[in-house]
Amino acid sequence: MSLKLGEKAPRFKAMTTHGELDFYDWAGDSWVLLFSHPADFTPVCTTEMGTVARYKDEWEKRGVKAIGISVDPVDDHHEWIKDIEETQKTDVYYPIVADEDRKVAELYGMIHPEALATATVRSVFIIDPNKKIRMTLTYPASTGRNFPELLRVIDSLQLTDSNSVATPADWKMGDRVIISPSITDKAELDEKFPQGYEVVKPYLRYTQLPEKS
Repeated sequence: MSLKLGEKAPRFKAMTTHGELDFYDWAGDSWVLLFSHPADFTPVCTTEMGTVARYKDEWEKRGVKAIGISVDPVDDHHEWIKDIEETQKTDVYYPIVADEDRKVAELYGMIHPEALATATVRSVFIIDPNKKIRMTLTYPASTGRNFPELLRVIDSLQLTDSNSVATPADWKMGDRVIISPSITDKAELDEKFPQGYEVVKPYLRYTQLPEKS
């Protein structure tokens, strides 16, 4: 199964390091960062799990809940958390799903045809409060995930959801944004963007959004 952007994230119930949870009930009205790792006690993922934990304030500032998943049992997760907290100097506050029957991994397409049947690929899903998948990304086993980039994507999604804009290449919060090409009426442009805008091409128009107070 290959999930597409805009599709509903599959609902599931699973045992986690925080007990049994229903994914939709747990997520509530929050954004969600759902990320998989191939197995417990693996080096790259140990650093990633610690990084997610250290970014707790950044996730919360954006209304994001984090949840990890692998096909290892919950007892292994708890033992691995001890190593993560020791080596990464942090507190793993978020739940980790124990997907021993691979039901969640298969729902989300986390079992790669070329991978071992018992291992998930290293995928990331950003899911919005309507439970729709807004971003997917799969990393090779040897490359650690870039969490500042995931924060940047969430910032972009949240900004563009509430404004008629898109974000250009290498955009970061505070940079200029691109006005949606769907707005063609000058009166509407002037009303929506009273701060002004630059027309580079009819389809490429930049503006600086006011900072929120």
